[in-house]
Amino acid sequence: MITLLQFEKSDFPLFKSWIGSARELLQFAGPYFSFPLTDQQLEKYIRDPKRQIFKITDTATKEIIGHCELNFERHTPRLCRILIAKSSKRNRGYGKSTVNALLKLLFIDGNYDTADLNVYEWNSSAIRCYEGVGFRINENISSEVSIEDETWKSLNMQICKSEWKTNR
Repeated sequence: MITLLQFEKSDFPLFKSWIGSARELLQFAGPYFSFPLTDQQLEKYIRDPKRQIFKITDTATKEIIGHCELNFERHTPRLCRILIAKSSKRNRGYGKSTVNALLKLLFIDGNYDTADLNVYEWNSSAIRCYEGVGFRINENISSEVSIEDETWKSLNMQICKSEWKTNR
C-alpha cells in the first residue's frame, strides 16, 4: 500500500506546498519548525543524524502522498511528523500503514522494544489511527504549546513490540 523512501532536497518544494499556515505547520511538525518553512530549516532537518526522514509513496501509483520521521534523540525512539498530505488519501488506511512500516523498522529490522509519539488531544482521527495500531495514551506525559490565542495539549502515546505484534 505504501513505501517509505528517503526524504531528499528535491522533495522540499512539494513538502513546503503542503503547509499553508503556522497552524498547519504546528499541527504536523510540533514546534520544531517555524512558519514560513524555508529550505534552510529543511537542510538542517535532513542533516540531523538522529533522524530518519521519509517521504510516503503510494506503492501502486508511485505518487508521494506524505511524510514521516523516526527520531532517535532519546532512549525511546519516537515516530514524528506523520502527515498524509493529500486530503483525498486520508481515512483510507495510509496512516495506519505508515505507522506499521515505521514500527517494523524499529521492532523487526531494528532492535527496539518500545516506541512513542506525541499527538494533539483534539486530533481524534490521528489518535484513533494510533490506537488501532496498538499505541496507548501515557497519562503521565503531556505538554502544551500556544498558537495565536489557543493552547494545544499534546498527549504522549506509547507502544511496545509485544503489543504491536498482537495488534497486527
